[in-house]
Amino acid sequence: MSSTTVEPSAGQTRRSVPGTSRAWAWTGVAAGALGLATIQASLAASVDWENTQGDAAAMLADAAGKQSSFLVFHLLAAACAVVIPVFAAGLKRRIDQRTPDASLLGTVAAWGLVLVSVALLLGSGLDTQFSLALSDPDVLVPESAAFYTDWVATIPWLWLGAGLSGIALAVAAFRHSATPRWIGAVSVVLGGLTLIAGLSPLQYMAGFTGPVWLLVVALGFALGDRR
Repeated sequence: MSSTTVEPSAGQTRRSVPGTSRAWAWTGVAAGALGLATIQASLAASVDWENTQGDAAAMLADAAGKQSSFLVFHLLAAACAVVIPVFAAGLKRRIDQRTPDASLLGTVAAWGLVLVSVALLLGSGLDTQFSLALSDPDVLVPESAAFYTDWVATIPWLWLGAGLSGIALAVAAFRHSATPRWIGAVSVVLGGLTLIAGLSPLQYMAGFTGPVWLLVVALGFALGDRR
């Protein structure tokens, strides 16, 4: 197995880093693509708010015509929730290999992505109860079904954790040269936007930038990280 000697930063001992597969990075590419697809599926499943506003029965009727969209959403969200932790684990290892032993950056970056995975799991958690029942809307309480449409349109968009991961990765890149600087720059911009959006009352807006950050960074590690 090949190894790479890492030059230490201040307070860091020299370490020999074993050569590793980049399968974890390609898993991140899949996670980013699935994240983008999940957001699009959530949009496709959204009810016509303008014509159904304040009318739970109308919302249920509208949602019943989009059962296939809800089912596709579930498959994409669940798949994304499964693969994100794999990339998170690889990212932690990648950062840990090139930061001081006492650094928390790898752990913070990993846990931020785990938060996203949990949000996706919860966001798809009501699908069995509601999406399958949409084939027979009479068995559903309109108010509950209306709540379900709001749930699918909000919870899977909570990518705040990706913003936290992005900032941790940026610090690792610029403070410890743990990654190529361009990956750090992308993480400052997209990770920062995701974090700000997630912290705001419009936190679901993080769903627009979080998957893009994940996809770009994962591609960077898979194709452009030569260390």
